[in-house]
Amino acid sequence: RENFINLCNPHLEKMKEDILYHFALGTGTHDFPTLFGDVKFVCVGGSPSRMKAFIAYIAEELGLGSPGCDYPNICAGTDRYAMYKVGPVLSVSHGMGIPSISIMLHELIKLLYHAKCSDITIIRIGTSGGIGLEPGSVVITRQSVDATFKPQLEQVVLGKTVIRSTNLDEQLAQELMQCSKEIGQFNTVIGNTMCTLDFYEGQGRLDGAICLYDEEEKLQYLKNAYESGVRNIEMESSVFAAMCNLSGVKAAVVCVTLLNRLEGDQISSPHDVLVEYQQRPQKLVGYFIKKSLGKA
Repeated sequence: RENFINLCNPHLEKMKEDILYHFALGTGTHDFPTLFGDVKFVCVGGSPSRMKAFIAYIAEELGLGSPGCDYPNICAGTDRYAMYKVGPVLSVSHGMGIPSISIMLHELIKLLYHAKCSDITIIRIGTSGGIGLEPGSVVITRQSVDATFKPQLEQVVLGKTVIRSTNLDEQLAQELMQCSKEIGQFNTVIGNTMCTLDFYEGQGRLDGAICLYDEEEKLQYLKNAYESGVRNIEMESSVFAAMCNLSGVKAAVVCVTLLNRLEGDQISSPHDVLVEYQQRPQKLVGYFIKKSLGKA
């Protein structure tokens, strides 16, 4: 049985046209089923340039593009997000932080619904700060937890607090873990990911413009996080997990760690090393897509 997008908004059926403003796309101006109906895999990440690099990488891996081929930005009518497509793979940037990825996901989920896509897998690929891991380790998220280590997203809707689950697809996480073992190129773990509301105080850094705690307090907090099962920290996974859950979409988060936060706050690895680290999630997800399509 095909699994279609579960759209949790009855009001959309009453609209003559749905304008996806931040994508510069709309049902009245674009044929969504023709443009996107064959999509099976959606990969999202913060940086537009990284998502363009990913689509070029996956095109080559799937044998769908030629070296040096340019892939047009489907969302060229806006500078909010970038979107690229090759075959059954869609690659979309989401910016930084919960508000930015939330806006993108609302419009992405509607896009997939209007395109009548089915059996969709959405994977966030990105970077993160590790806890107790060697830099360059890849973390596949089991649960996204908040800054108090609870697996939930707390949102205020119409003045009321709403709590949403942030569990991710366990089978998909295990499949990705198996893919990493088959690649055998870098350390990969499954663990909880802490999603915070900012990069500095929210993640216990000592190097922000404001810091009203000491190093001992910071280290104790990070050790508590590690003991609770947290292996990395980023700023998007909670709303990503919650919205994919509500929409009935299989989802995963795959992030590389750029540093071990128990040993410092600032990224000090050379640029070429960081570039190689950032390619690890795309290598893992690319292999997973190839294997899913029977091309590995």
